[in-house]
Amino acid sequence: MGHGGGGALSAELVEQVFAPAYGNALMSGLGDSAVLEPGGARLAFSTDSYVVQPLFFPGGSIGDLAVNGTVNDLAMSGARPAWLSAAFVLEEGVELAVVDRVARAMGAAASAAGVVVATGDTKVVESGHGDGVYVTTSGIGIVPDGVDIHPRRARPGDAVIVSGPIGMHGVAVLSVREGLEFGVEIASDTAPLAGLVAAMLEVCPDLHVLRDPTRGGLAASLNEIARASGTGVRLQERAVPVPEAVANACGFLGLDPLYVANEGRLVAFVPRPAADAVLAAMRAHPQGAGAALIGECVADHPGMVVAATGLGGSRVVDLPLGEQLPRIC
Repeated sequence: MGHGGGGALSAELVEQVFAPAYGNALMSGLGDSAVLEPGGARLAFSTDSYVVQPLFFPGGSIGDLAVNGTVNDLAMSGARPAWLSAAFVLEEGVELAVVDRVARAMGAAASAAGVVVATGDTKVVESGHGDGVYVTTSGIGIVPDGVDIHPRRARPGDAVIVSGPIGMHGVAVLSVREGLEFGVEIASDTAPLAGLVAAMLEVCPDLHVLRDPTRGGLAASLNEIARASGTGVRLQERAVPVPEAVANACGFLGLDPLYVANEGRLVAFVPRPAADAVLAAMRAHPQGAGAALIGECVADHPGMVVAATGLGGSRVVDLPLGEQLPRIC
């Protein structure tokens, strides 16, 4: 299960098995999407599969995730998402009412994100060989001229900004799956982020890096960027927005919020002179109202993320081995 968790085991699987097998420069970039240039156009292309349990949870469902997750992967290249495909694997015996509810959630999410579900496929497997519903979505988006967003572009001096409170999605799914109550309902943050990215590009066309911290959480995303760019990241732990309910739940469960999955947040590496303008643009957008500057990119400790703690010390924030919370997307 750890190989699907977005941490060190996932990176090992991709880097040692898939990337060598496919053997091309597009795959070796290891971004959230690949940028293709057929006939002079610039298209972002991404695909993702969704196996979350339960299928429905506070704030969303597998249908929302299947749309928003792929839309956000395209947006992390600066693309305007346009088209999706949707492939369903259904377990024999799953109620059609459940499938209908998932499909309708996907349709509503696609409409909200401004994308069209243009094609798809359906397969059915025998009872006991699936888990109700699995969904795979692929997406295509259009990358504006002059936009070049990639993990390798992080530079010492860049401001590191997160778009809002973290950890909500992972805790929301866990609370329903395990029947846990934390005194207040924690809802998933699942949402499309392309509009927020467009607002950021309006004030800073030269955004260096964008990443949506899903599996492995904020910690995994920052480590991936540090390693891809050969730079370090200095994080101010107290500046990271963690809702009180999430902090309490993580404290109860022994989890670190930095490693808990999100589905409607992004982390940005922004040239320092543009940081204030980008922050203002983000906070003026509904999906970035809680944006915060949480650290900086540095030349020290290349490939590593180091957090300044609230007690005045520091700690290494490493890439997680597997995943604290399995089956969250």
